[in-house]
Amino acid sequence: MKARRSTVIPLILLVYLAVMATIGWDEYAAGRSSALYYFGVIGVTLAVIVLLHFNLKRRERLRRERLDDIAKNDNNNQQNNP
Repeated sequence: MKARRSTVIPLILLVYLAVMATIGWDEYAAGRSSALYYFGVIGVTLAVIVLLHFNLKRRERLRRERLDDIAKNDNNNQQNNP
């Protein structure tokens, strides 16, 4: 089974977010950044990753439908023009 782009890219971004949140935790724990800023950035980033996932899924579905239509039209053309 091939790994889909709509799954791989968001997973990579989630790992990146986890690493960056871990690095930023020291700043938050020391009081140099507010809770709103720290958790707000994490929340907005998660929302963008989820939106990216659904957008990539939609693009994959449209591409698959387009390729299926092209294959169907090629089969019809071959049957009609022997």
